[in-house]
Amino acid sequence: MAAATTSKAILPLHNHPTASATTTKNGFSISIRAYQNSSIETHPGQQPSNKGIKLAESLSNMLHLHIERNLNHRTSNVPRIEDMHNTPTMSPKENISNKWQEIHGSNDWNDLLDPIHPWLRREIVKYGEFAQATYDAFDFDSFSEYCGSCRYNRQKLFEKLDLTKSGYKVTKYVYAMSQIDLPQWLERSRLADTWSKDSNWMGFVAVSDDQETQRIGRRDIVVSWRGTVAPSEWYDNMQRKLEPIGQGEAKVEHGFLSIYTSKSEATRYNKSSASEQVMREIKKLVNYYKGRGEEVSLTITGHSLGGALALLNAYEAAKNFSGLRISVISFAAPRVGNIAFRDELYQMGIKTLRVTIKQDVVPRMPGIVFNESLQKFDDFTGTLEWVYTHVGVELKLDIRSSLYLKKRLNLVGIHMLETYLHLVDGYLDSTTTFRSDAKRDVVLVNKDCDMLVDELKIPPNWYQLENKGLERNFHGRWVKPTRDPEDIPSPTVESYSNVLEMQDSYGIESLFSI
Repeated sequence: MAAATTSKAILPLHNHPTASATTTKNGFSISIRAYQNSSIETHPGQQPSNKGIKLAESLSNMLHLHIERNLNHRTSNVPRIEDMHNTPTMSPKENISNKWQEIHGSNDWNDLLDPIHPWLRREIVKYGEFAQATYDAFDFDSFSEYCGSCRYNRQKLFEKLDLTKSGYKVTKYVYAMSQIDLPQWLERSRLADTWSKDSNWMGFVAVSDDQETQRIGRRDIVVSWRGTVAPSEWYDNMQRKLEPIGQGEAKVEHGFLSIYTSKSEATRYNKSSASEQVMREIKKLVNYYKGRGEEVSLTITGHSLGGALALLNAYEAAKNFSGLRISVISFAAPRVGNIAFRDELYQMGIKTLRVTIKQDVVPRMPGIVFNESLQKFDDFTGTLEWVYTHVGVELKLDIRSSLYLKKRLNLVGIHMLETYLHLVDGYLDSTTTFRSDAKRDVVLVNKDCDMLVDELKIPPNWYQLENKGLERNFHGRWVKPTRDPEDIPSPTVESYSNVLEMQDSYGIESLFSI
């Protein structure tokens, strides 16, 4: 320090954070609000007091010790992930045959959600894993000629995804397209020669096998719809138009309806719409199993966009299959239609359980402002046909309940289906934190995001093909292998067979038109 200067000089002692700084450790943010920028003011040539230095150092050490203690107090309760390595990854499969109707929503899940019945929790996770399968098997690789398809044929799907113990068999793949411009929905290959330029694999139909049917008390047909993990702006773009559906005043979001009903003779996989494909398969299965004298249910599931398509599917199925028990179990689903659409679903007896996370913004869309909350003004305004509304019973989760999850705002990570399934598996009731005996593998949360606390040492976005799908050939060169012929989408098998099935329409009444 120059002694000749005429101005005051500040002798720094420590590089403390500024008043607005935040220290982040192990996923927790700790604001430092005291003793920042500790310094001693001196005059030219004046030496700082030894007592002042010691006092400042003492206060600084006390501050850092206090911060460390707070960090340790907040994170030391996170269980060691190594302690779970030798434990099962799923809850026991109980026989629910004497309670299946309540589990399926016959009483709107009264007395089953808060606290949650363990049988219901197990079934929610089961259907959620079917929805997750549509992401895990989807080819997102834009450098693949099969981008937008399923990487496996339907006979191998559950084997490849370790779902053979689910007790279900996939019977049909569903493909969808849209005739309106929907951003970030259709996954397309960058290559000129691709399996399809118009369609994406959108989900599957499955049915319970004999053993699972005995356990759950009926033959269960499942439709699982693929969704999207795009940011909330995607849903913001959907707020354009409510389209009439059916014969009454019910209306639904035009974009969702377009994906569900679009078709074109010029396409390879959507000569029939997703609606027509799935309804024909449901009709075939219902007729077959009811013809054998069995009790049959239809459970439709989906995440995000898939949850919206699940509601449209349920609406159409209820119109066509009188007396069929239909339930929807959706995750992170947006609003789909207006109040009249919701009321018509209720009148048809469709039971809907919406699983949401408090911090997820997607379930608040479309209609962040103009939604079901405006119903309180019906006496003044009358029923508003253009107001979006949610349907069914809500199971609301909270990321703060789990010690495994980072508490910072991560919109994509919070919206991920694996985050939802983690919280469902650990849910007890609305006032209790994560259950200590949760079974599902915590590591799955970080498949495609960064939501797990750092102490667990699980890398983010770890789920991918080995070497991103590249393999070494006989000469030692890295190449992209060709798909097994049985896993290549075949319009002969998938699409043209749909055309043949259309000649035998199974009596399905078409409710939609674009």
